[in-house]
Amino acid sequence: MHVTTIYKNEVAVSSSATWKFIIPSLIGALLFLVPVKYDGQVTIGVGILASYLQSTFGEWIPAFILLLLGFSAVATITATALKPTFIQNSPFLRSIFITGPFGLIVRIVGFTVGIMAYYEIGPEAISSRNTGGVVLYDLAPVLLTWFLFAGILLPLLVEFGLMEFVGALVNKVMRPLFTLPGRSSIDAMASWMGAAPVGVLVTMKQYDEGYYTKREASVIATTFSIASVAFSLVVANVVGIGHLFLPFYIAVSVACLVAAIIMPRIPPLSRKPDTYYEPVGKQIDDTIPEGVSLVKWGFQEARRKASNSGSAKQLAKTGAETVLDIWLGLIPLVMALGTISLIVAEYTPIFKIISYPLIPVLTLLGLPEAAEAAPTILVGFADMFLPAVLGSGIESELTKFVLAGVSLTQLIYMSEIGILILRSNIPVNFLELVLIFILRTIITLPVIVIFAHIFVS
Repeated sequence: MHVTTIYKNEVAVSSSATWKFIIPSLIGALLFLVPVKYDGQVTIGVGILASYLQSTFGEWIPAFILLLLGFSAVATITATALKPTFIQNSPFLRSIFITGPFGLIVRIVGFTVGIMAYYEIGPEAISSRNTGGVVLYDLAPVLLTWFLFAGILLPLLVEFGLMEFVGALVNKVMRPLFTLPGRSSIDAMASWMGAAPVGVLVTMKQYDEGYYTKREASVIATTFSIASVAFSLVVANVVGIGHLFLPFYIAVSVACLVAAIIMPRIPPLSRKPDTYYEPVGKQIDDTIPEGVSLVKWGFQEARRKASNSGSAKQLAKTGAETVLDIWLGLIPLVMALGTISLIVAEYTPIFKIISYPLIPVLTLLGLPEAAEAAPTILVGFADMFLPAVLGSGIESELTKFVLAGVSLTQLIYMSEIGILILRSNIPVNFLELVLIFILRTIITLPVIVIFAHIFVS
């Protein structure tokens, strides 16, 4: 009798739940997962919207970012000092504007750096187009526009059953190969086709809502946020190996696949507990019953998720809060710490000094200009684009292939991905990010070198 009741309930809601799953999920897949060619580059629907916004309002965006930085700093100072009642009574406003001493300092520094970079005043190390200018004019606008559309439209991808459906289909592959649930494949596709921060944003939301454990979220955020096809093409062209893009991207993809298999099985990621985010607990059961096909179970779980999704107004509110949280919280952090990372890379010999042990390794691997290449391999920790810029001055095509390839497989860029992870609830600290960056370099370097020796004459 109990089974019959369940079955009847499923039939009763099947029609509306089915369409509620299919239509929003199809739109979400088209926006986030389907590659399209736009303006000569491969991107996704969300990327087209972001590019259009940048091209239409590009000259005003840095000024708007400066306003955001100023508002974030002033509002945080006011909220911390005066503690207004309307902020104290709002969990959302309180989470954004009531920060600790570190958060307050970062927002003040971010605003100060933004002023210096925008008006080109103050010490050159801060206001230079190669440091603060890179963050204000190149990096922050991308984050601003991508996260505007990704934050608002993300519910289409994660709230209407698509992840449940795909997760059920590929769970038996993802678990043994990567020690991850099948739904994590959506994260990888979102970053692969669009931008790595979008993949991390998906992971953050899923972890906060109880769909990933601490270990799973840590692995996905640091291992599956693959550099997009579009950015990889830009890097290849800047370095000067655009004519080798197909073998180059195959090398990057294979190296990332090898790292994705190894990294979850070694510390520090292997030591993360398989427990869920405490405030919400476990909200998922991906165990597939005996005798039920993957497609049927996935479809059933997708319909269940869709039927429980919030109203359009509720989802729009959640999306708007996500965007404001990133605009007012993340961008000041990127402005401050991203600029500091670039100053260290551009104006200090730190990366050159710590790269000395790499010179004999690169020489042993048969790379010409090893002394010039060694610092370039490590400087990617500061920003994902620096290795391409510095590597463009190297003459050897073989070495350029390796430098560009490794820079795309390291993934942990402090000016973007690293800061996004540190600011999230995902339990990965700065020292662990450093170790993950080093391990990914050690794992992917030989793979890229092998491909370089095969394809570059």
